[in-house]
Amino acid sequence: MKHDQTTAHDHSHCNHSDNTKKTEIDPVCGMQVDITTKRKWSYHDKNYYFCSDKCLQKFSSDPESFLKGTTVKSTSSDAIYTCPMHPEIKQKGPGSCPICGMALEPLEVTLDDGPNHELTDMTKRFWSSLIFTVPLVLLAMLEMFPGFNLHALFTSFSMNWVQLILASPVVLWAGFPLFQKGYASIKSRHLNMFTLIALGTAIAYVYSIFATLFPHLFPEGFRNSHSGEVGVYFEAAAAIITLVLLGQVLELKARSQTSGAIKALLGLAPKKALRVKNGIEEEVELSQVVIGDILKVKPGQKIPVDGIVFEGQSSVDESMVTGEPIPVEKNKDDKVTGGTINATGSFLMKAEKVGSDTLLAQIVKMVSEAQRSRAPIQKLADLVAGYFVPAVILISIITFLIWFFIGPEPRLTYALVNAIAVLIIACPCALGLATPMSIMVGTGKGAQNGILIKNAEALEILSKVNTLVVDKTGTLTEGKPSLISVKATSTVSENEVLTIAAALEKSSEHPLAQAIVKGSTDRGIVLLPKVEKFNSVTGKGIQGTVDGLNYFIGNSTFLSDKGVDLTEHLILVESLRAQGQTVMFLATDKKLLGLLAVADKIKSSAKESVTALKAKGLDVIMLTGDNKTTAQAVAKELGITTIISDVLPERKKEVVQNLQKEGRIVAMAGDGVNDAPALAQAHVGIAMGHGTDVAIESAGITLLNGDLKALVKARALSVATMSNIKQNLFFAFIYNLAGVPIAAGILFPLFGVLLSPMFASAAMALSSVSVIANALRLNKTEL
Repeated sequence: MKHDQTTAHDHSHCNHSDNTKKTEIDPVCGMQVDITTKRKWSYHDKNYYFCSDKCLQKFSSDPESFLKGTTVKSTSSDAIYTCPMHPEIKQKGPGSCPICGMALEPLEVTLDDGPNHELTDMTKRFWSSLIFTVPLVLLAMLEMFPGFNLHALFTSFSMNWVQLILASPVVLWAGFPLFQKGYASIKSRHLNMFTLIALGTAIAYVYSIFATLFPHLFPEGFRNSHSGEVGVYFEAAAAIITLVLLGQVLELKARSQTSGAIKALLGLAPKKALRVKNGIEEEVELSQVVIGDILKVKPGQKIPVDGIVFEGQSSVDESMVTGEPIPVEKNKDDKVTGGTINATGSFLMKAEKVGSDTLLAQIVKMVSEAQRSRAPIQKLADLVAGYFVPAVILISIITFLIWFFIGPEPRLTYALVNAIAVLIIACPCALGLATPMSIMVGTGKGAQNGILIKNAEALEILSKVNTLVVDKTGTLTEGKPSLISVKATSTVSENEVLTIAAALEKSSEHPLAQAIVKGSTDRGIVLLPKVEKFNSVTGKGIQGTVDGLNYFIGNSTFLSDKGVDLTEHLILVESLRAQGQTVMFLATDKKLLGLLAVADKIKSSAKESVTALKAKGLDVIMLTGDNKTTAQAVAKELGITTIISDVLPERKKEVVQNLQKEGRIVAMAGDGVNDAPALAQAHVGIAMGHGTDVAIESAGITLLNGDLKALVKARALSVATMSNIKQNLFFAFIYNLAGVPIAAGILFPLFGVLLSPMFASAAMALSSVSVIANALRLNKTEL
């Protein structure tokens, strides 16, 4: 007995292993591993599984290095799906939205999404239904043509049975998912398009079955005045189902194209990399690359991950990031980006960011999140959609009652047909899709042009912006200032002034500080004295102790605060500033030691971009912490008339607030840490891609190439997207406002025109497809 129990247990275990076996990917070697293995390691509350003790040992010694390079793909059953109309809906695996009934789509787009099961199923059901619907509709229509006397071949009773046999597979099998969604909408009290389709089709089909089985129970009002027979509507029910299925197929195909931009971005990443270890080249999967790996990139190949040039030089096509087709020269220690293309020379690079940390992965993530965000303009459509379906049902009931009481004979037949037509023609999905489809295409189009849009709200508001506040350094200028001149104003030499200044500035990351340090190196000053008691005063300058003496370096405000008199040198200072140079002062113990003049080259495209933005009606304001004279020199060259200078970082936000209080819609463009509060305060924050992470995080839009030409494109994209949304909303509103009354029979008293439920279903099916097709036109927009 004991042996039998053991055997039974063994069989049970085997069945369980075969049917519910789950695997995970070994983060070290990438192999599939059964999770029942004993070789597992818990790290940050997550279990990792390993194929061998060797892999486990490697992982446990340095988990981060393996996790950084691991990109584990979820199976389709584990993938998170969401609704394009209701992004708050998220679930594991495919299904239907409990609010609108639409097919859910993957939250995270991948290149190998696999087959679209919903599209496959709907396509199969459509073609199957078409086989039965075509003869059914022809059979019903032949009675309308003279010379065709079907009653000579079939009795009315047998004709009805033929139609019932042809319609039943269409309604009961092909249309089953539509009824499922309709039932789910009623059960969840979220009435939607499928509620109307299910109601209209069910009424037509059930009524026709009763008319076929129990014709004698129907009163005279239901009979044809000429033939005396009770009319059936099997062909209408089948045609409605078939046309709705066609609409679903076209809609699913069109929706799949809206993620094309993300798939194009994903396709930029190479699948493999050439790793060099101990002089030996080895081709490895991209997921096996870890931080610190030395990789070889040959001419024409895609750069696998983000990093720096370790050895060699080349020119790199960065158009996928910047939108600019001109290759960029890369030398030792220059940064390179994964997905960009090596044009000429071969070089070695050191991997610095891999997996989800690469710029390309961050771009894909940002675009995906933006496509799921909601624009403020959508609130109107959401409000209408909330009352839409109950209103349509009410109109359908009113239509039935009007035709029943005051319509011509057969009154009940007219009442039923027109009430069904009202239910079928109404399309809340066209309203719901109007905004999200345009947003999805617009944000994808932006990403392809080096414009990252964080959310739909930023894209919408950018079209309304009338004031652009632009930071000078790094936005209008290159952000790479160089040391122009050094002037000693006391007994110390110019070299001594530069040596002390460079020592103080060495610990600062400000572009002006870096220019002074580089200038000292270029002039052969290698050994810098040690600085103690270093203190940086944001927006003003630096102080520190060198060889026991206190030194200060910074702007005129900072030196004045320290009691240093600058009046004797103001003429020299103003002459330098008038040339667009920024002057910094070095002093000790209230005594000025020297001046250092630094200039930042204006970006080549800045003037053209400013002119284009002003032509579009924007008031361009330059905001800078630099002095007024230097700021005016730059502004004059760029054609900017409004300047706000000598602004401390904490006041930049205040300036934006004051402009907003004047009723302006303000966009702020900047790149530094000190711009972050102002970027967050503005209606739309615009960060330069080469700027700090804090600035990019605070902004709603990021220009990857850091060029204002991209801002001109972003503005054009915003205007085009909002125009597209308004077209969609107009079409959706007009379609429903005109379609529902026509279906109710408003044209009948004047023109004798009635809308067949079949035509109503065709119009409804094509309305959603038309909205998506219009949104896809954004891909052809010239920016």
